[in-house]
Amino acid sequence: MSDKRKVTVDGEEFEVDIERVGEFWNVEIEGMKFSIKIDAGGSKDSKKDRKRGGSKRKLSGKISSSIPGKIVTLNVKLGDFIKQGQVVMILEAMKMQNEIQAPLSGKVIEINCQSGDSIEANMPLVVIQPDNDDIN
Repeated sequence: MSDKRKVTVDGEEFEVDIERVGEFWNVEIEGMKFSIKIDAGGSKDSKKDRKRGGSKRKLSGKISSSIPGKIVTLNVKLGDFIKQGQVVMILEAMKMQNEIQAPLSGKVIEINCQSGDSIEANMPLVVIQPDNDDIN
């Protein structure tokens, strides 16, 4: 049974249909359907995972989009050293502009897009070689 909810994304409000199916949420926004999984590490009761080194999973330096879109701006160049959380690009998808942040600190070793490019889902856009500090 799905619920209708109002969500705000980048300051824009949408009415969505949302339904939990196992560990995934099926979401429909303006006729487009998505299946999303929310990382348990983001919950407020998992303080241990937020501590540096508290998580056992290895961070990936590959940045991709789960949905098709358009690169509005690309804020890095090949060889740049970037910090975790730094905005790497702005991606427009479903009429929304999303800041895509670096998942880890390191050096940009591959760029497969440029400003103005239309991209496909799950296409590797930028690859970051992690700093030694970010390797578990």
